[in-house]
Amino acid sequence: MNERTTDIDPVESREWQDAIADVIERDGADRAHFLLDRAVSQARAAGAMLPFSSTTPYQNTIPADDQAEFPGDLKMEWRIRTINRWNAMATVVRRNKESSEYGGHIASFASSAVMYDIGLNHFWRSKSAIHGGDLVFFQGHVIPGIYARSFMEGRISEKELENFRSEVAGGGLSSYPHPWLMPDYWQFPTVSMGLGPLMAIYQARFMKYMHNRGLIDMADRKVWCFLGDGEMDEPESRGAIDLAAREELDNLIFVVNCNLQRLDGPVRGNGKIVQELEGDFRGAGWNVIKLLWGKGW
Repeated sequence: MNERTTDIDPVESREWQDAIADVIERDGADRAHFLLDRAVSQARAAGAMLPFSSTTPYQNTIPADDQAEFPGDLKMEWRIRTINRWNAMATVVRRNKESSEYGGHIASFASSAVMYDIGLNHFWRSKSAIHGGDLVFFQGHVIPGIYARSFMEGRISEKELENFRSEVAGGGLSSYPHPWLMPDYWQFPTVSMGLGPLMAIYQARFMKYMHNRGLIDMADRKVWCFLGDGEMDEPESRGAIDLAAREELDNLIFVVNCNLQRLDGPVRGNGKIVQELEGDFRGAGWNVIKLLWGKGW
């Protein structure tokens, strides 16, 4: 057995573990992190070849006990979400009964509906006289669900839903987010896949640039970008993530929905793509929060 994995003094090991547990209980996890970082740095300075891991354990970053109380009506929001999921699925299926050429996507929204609901209900602010509004780059493949929500809100009609992906003659809905085709609806184009994350990074950077020169008041406005795990293989998706960390873009939030599905098969053979992406982003200097399971599990 490797000497590094053999515990030559279990009692001493237990004392170290108890000490860390005591620090966490008294002063919190951040204090324990600080002390461990110092200890690792000291060991490396003394010549210890400590292994480096860019990933954290395969579990929720925020334990259930540390989660804030949900501010909304869980039962009502769940009911609305199930209706939206159904209407999104029905929109795509009905169009494909007319012709398979219409295509469309079902799984992306079905697997991320909760995140969009939370954002729309509790986080994102529209532009007003007192606030510049948040900026959201919606994942291109989820738009049947976004249209379904707008249908429920009365913002688009049943006739428009029936003409999903058939907007050429007017009266339909664009296949993907497209502010040129629907200027009063979409903020940004996010397809072809990979354009959303790249543009979101530069949008956040430009806002910082304008704010730092007194040309705008960025205040607490955020740039949100939603992606899929399959989309992360596009070179544009990860091509500028180091710039985001280097420019300290604390106004930028990526949300990557890892549903392990892509158009041409499973993502990474249904492997732990979450871990791979965490390593890439943490290695580039990002703060990463993983959510692997919710209360339903």
